[in-house]
Amino acid sequence: MDDALFPLSPVEVAPGAVHVPGWLGPRAQRALVSRCREWARRSGGMRRHRMPRGGTMSVAMLSLGWYWRPYSYSATLPDGRPAAPFPPLLKRLALRALAAAYGEVPDPAPDYDVALVNFYDTDATMGMHQDRDERDDAPVVSLSLGDACVFRFGGTATRSGPRTDVELRGGDLFVFGGPSRLAYHGVPRTLRGTADPAAGLRSGRLNITIRASGLRRG
Repeated sequence: MDDALFPLSPVEVAPGAVHVPGWLGPRAQRALVSRCREWARRSGGMRRHRMPRGGTMSVAMLSLGWYWRPYSYSATLPDGRPAAPFPPLLKRLALRALAAAYGEVPDPAPDYDVALVNFYDTDATMGMHQDRDERDDAPVVSLSLGDACVFRFGGTATRSGPRTDVELRGGDLFVFGGPSRLAYHGVPRTLRGTADPAAGLRSGRLNITIRASGLRRG
């Protein structure tokens, strides 16, 4: 699926956190946008979760493999139906992403089995948080599609510590693992009108994060 002719060299933002600009070319992005729409249709659409303190997320979310709700995973949706399946395509992409970011795939390879697909309209944001609902510490693989965003990446100790702002554009890859696996991160702003129409999404941003849950069914 990767049709980028000249992706830029990986940039280490922090130990274990690597940005690979332009990893997916327009054709691959367009195919992935189409897949996201198909997965959402089959699953009954995307949801904006209500948070434990009463607020509602501005980001619309689709869970694949396991159903995520703040702050845990479930094998079933709230209505009792099974969670949408995890597409094998995303596992293949995740392993290729590790090789692109780190130069190799760990042995044994992570057992990626869950993806969260987030849609940001032009006003949506994501507060600083840690991805700590997984029992497996495999690196998180993040793919960006559509509008660019400001991605804020901090440390592992507190939300308010030093942070680095990275502009993630459509087609960019960001991987964080090792000492940065539990780093706080968020999206304070989406950059309206920056999407490449040839990539299949004219407005808004799709972000696919692929993780290894470490969970077992049954």
